[in-house]
Amino acid sequence: MTDDLILQTLLPTTHDLGGFKVHRTLPHKERTMVGPFIFFDQMGPAHLPPGEGIDVRPHPHINLATVTYLFAGAIDHRDSLGTFRTIEPGAVNLMTAGKGIVHSERSPASMRPGGPELSGIQTWLALPQAKEEMDPAFEHVSKDALPVAEGSGARARIVMGTLWGCASPVTCHSETIYADIALSAGGSIPVDPSAEERALYVAEGDASLDGLQLDPGTLYVLRPGTRATLRSERGGHVMLCGGATMDGPRHVWWNFVSSSRDRIRHAREEWKAERFPVVPGDNVDRIPLPEVPKTVSYP
Repeated sequence: MTDDLILQTLLPTTHDLGGFKVHRTLPHKERTMVGPFIFFDQMGPAHLPPGEGIDVRPHPHINLATVTYLFAGAIDHRDSLGTFRTIEPGAVNLMTAGKGIVHSERSPASMRPGGPELSGIQTWLALPQAKEEMDPAFEHVSKDALPVAEGSGARARIVMGTLWGCASPVTCHSETIYADIALSAGGSIPVDPSAEERALYVAEGDASLDGLQLDPGTLYVLRPGTRATLRSERGGHVMLCGGATMDGPRHVWWNFVSSSRDRIRHAREEWKAERFPVVPGDNVDRIPLPEVPKTVSYP
């Protein structure tokens, strides 16, 4: 049954960022992308000590779009376009880096005294080659603006793309599907071949696919054309992601993604020489270029 449903099973690499952990399943040694998704991190769940918070200092990106989606907590986003936006659970922050952007992510000051929560998914999407050097942009879509498909004890919020007859208003630079599926105890939902490449990730609780139990924190890449039913016995929280196969391979080094290794080398030199734009309101400190990054593509 596994061979009929699952093409690949990608186990996470866990990083302790001080106070909370992230579980990274993309990029992976066995696979770099699922559709445009080239980075897939589960943040937390965590409850930080009173007075503390997350403080991801200004850092750069090129040739990608970041998608931040929270289950709990809040994050203040600032970027070099002058954007300031607080994201809360169920909403979407889409930041398109294009030819280059710098941003920071921090816990709101109002939430630090009680110890902020943090739980969610952060992903990166590779841009099509024709759009890699587009102008940077930022887009926030509220929870209420995202459509929800319901039925059989399941509730699926459509984060990006079109699924179950519902279309998200979030911009897609290439064919993309992304959904947040909440399954009640005994709930189910069909998973149809709505894209060339698809994957399922159990963020919380339990879930199975046509009777095959899915482990939490693992990215299951579905075999193309698979039709199956996603179920949960006790209740679960599952992310579905994917899209069209990208137009060629992509390289990842630290926060840089590109179809060109030379472009990444140039971005490294630009960041080291402080030639990227600054983030208004958050330009005192920044993350230095690492000697050995935690995020790389293979080979």
